[in-house]
Amino acid sequence: MRVIDNHTRLYGVIGHPLIHTMSPTIHNAAFEATGINAVYLAFDTLLLEKALDGLAAIGCLGLSVTIPYKEELIDYLKFIDPMAKEIGAVNTLVNKSGSWIGYNTDATGALRAIEELCEVAGRHCTILGAGGAARAIGFALKEKGCHISIVNRSRPRGEKLAQELDAEYLPLDKLAMINTDIVLQTTPVGMYPKVNDVPFDPGKVRAEIVMDIIYNPFETGFLKQCREQGATTIPGARMFLYQAAEQFKLWTGMEAPMEVMEKALLQLLRNDHLTR
Repeated sequence: MRVIDNHTRLYGVIGHPLIHTMSPTIHNAAFEATGINAVYLAFDTLLLEKALDGLAAIGCLGLSVTIPYKEELIDYLKFIDPMAKEIGAVNTLVNKSGSWIGYNTDATGALRAIEELCEVAGRHCTILGAGGAARAIGFALKEKGCHISIVNRSRPRGEKLAQELDAEYLPLDKLAMINTDIVLQTTPVGMYPKVNDVPFDPGKVRAEIVMDIIYNPFETGFLKQCREQGATTIPGARMFLYQAAEQFKLWTGMEAPMEVMEKALLQLLRNDHLTR
């Protein structure tokens, strides 16, 4: 068991609400496995600016950022990584000499999850949703030279994102007409505890590969139905692990112990499932 002492470094996740966050489990497992004297805590707050100032003042070295602050946070930062600035969202903070630097590892995490199965460059990718996660993933796919389609219930928001990505917008009723290589489900519909909700009709999805960015439950209802129809599926846990691994590297300069982090996450998901 690790000992917390006066040399222990502080990291954490900031957002609201954080009752279901799994980030402390995987990052603390990574610190323990690598012998780093650090602890990762959850900071649930509605006072973003005060929390950031306070955490920087007490020497917190790094933060994960989650709902609802990924986009709002931009306004509080003097230093932002170019990719995060282009995306317009930050999910990672690094404390350099008392100032926060913002990064986005969601995009990298999604790409690495897909590229476990296939090369992304030049593929036709259809993104379901037009929120912050869709935006981050979309910019990463754009960098890879992908042809991108955006499908979203809200036409104005979908068209806006499509324009920013040099992509095409398609209304929901056109989903069944799309022949695509990869589908990425980026909405929160189907997330625990509403695990039976499905954001789009899986029967209208025609793709070789389908990824759902939700990681709890491990397999969403949407992903399960796509798998049963013959698609190769990627659970959101893969993206979650890869984005966390990128965070770990930004904070420590070390490669993350992926196997340890994956084992910790799967054990937590298994225990969570058993207690429902």
